[in-house]
Amino acid sequence: MAQTVLLVGAFDTKGSEYAFVREQILADGLKVLTLNTGVLGSTDLFPVDVEADQVAIAGGSTLSKLRENKERGEAMRAMADGVAKLVPDLYAKGRFAGVLGLGGSGGSSVVTAGMRALPIGVPKVCVSTVASGQTSAFVGAKDVVLFPSITDVAGVNRISQVIFTRAAGAICGMVRAKLPEAVDERPIIVASMFGNTTECVDDCRTALDEQGYEVLVFHATGTGGQTMEALVDEGLVDAVLDITTTEWADEVCGGTLSAGPDRLSAPGRQGIAHLIVPGCVDMANFGPIDTMPEKYKSGRNLYEWNPAITLMRTTVEENAKMGKIFAEKANAASGPVAFLLPLRGVSILDGDGERFCDREADAALFDALKENLNPSIAVEEMDANINDKVFSARAVERMLELVAESSAR
Repeated sequence: MAQTVLLVGAFDTKGSEYAFVREQILADGLKVLTLNTGVLGSTDLFPVDVEADQVAIAGGSTLSKLRENKERGEAMRAMADGVAKLVPDLYAKGRFAGVLGLGGSGGSSVVTAGMRALPIGVPKVCVSTVASGQTSAFVGAKDVVLFPSITDVAGVNRISQVIFTRAAGAICGMVRAKLPEAVDERPIIVASMFGNTTECVDDCRTALDEQGYEVLVFHATGTGGQTMEALVDEGLVDAVLDITTTEWADEVCGGTLSAGPDRLSAPGRQGIAHLIVPGCVDMANFGPIDTMPEKYKSGRNLYEWNPAITLMRTTVEENAKMGKIFAEKANAASGPVAFLLPLRGVSILDGDGERFCDREADAALFDALKENLNPSIAVEEMDANINDKVFSARAVERMLELVAESSAR
């Protein structure tokens, strides 16, 4: 693929900034492809390869319509949709090897829409005024690098020229970097993990490695689950060992680590083997204890995991809701799926006599799951804690059985 960097952004308002970055990339010996997302116009400071009118059309609108309506939100959505279609198309045609964008919150939302549409591994850098704080809307489940702009992206000054130069150097280095030649040919199993299920997942990973599988472990922090399922949807995964489905507790309770309502869906869409364990569904995650939502401050079992994270024990009602959701997700799956339930605790904290031990709440999930699940889907209960050796050993056995069933189809 040509050593070319795609510059994508609003050349109508950020023309001088992009001109500066373009010169840095060219001076470093790489080529530049440019795509304009500016609704108000373009630039004459450098050649533009893909103009904004093409982006607007790809986004289901036209520049004239967006200008007439004068609705910033509408314009941002249309241009983001257009970029998300054109950028991966240009990449598929071999037109560039890495992408760089600049912007404030609006500009960042547009350029990163294109970045998120690219495969994992393609270099993606966005110099942004919103590179800290809540960045999930810009990064999503992809490897987008947000580069703090320090000052606003408004002109080239003694600060911004340093930032822009470093960002240009970063994307050039990423494009030039040689990937390892040795390719692991083993089939891939992805697994979800939390601190409270680490022992179980580590044991499973070791055993599956010995069986000839490469196991990729994802921390179930919301983004972790999204990223894991994004890889599944890209067709890069052979099976899913879903030990830690705690992100659904956050989705149900409004916690900070939700992976969204699509969690548990990708394996079923792709028809691959999926073993589901209700790991850490006993806990929803929130910030510092003094920032807990008012409705949860009294009458709930709270545990200060560390100064930045407060865990809240889920209730009977919340677990029953999750059980029904888990059943619905499994019922919709087109591939082999099964459940393995640890009756003596779904986490360390839910172990016998521990802080979150609540067998009634656990049973509410188990019962709702079985009541709503297609009878053809297997549910196995074990008189063990999720981190017991006997449980992890059985999880590996069931995973391999499901993989074999998937291969036989």
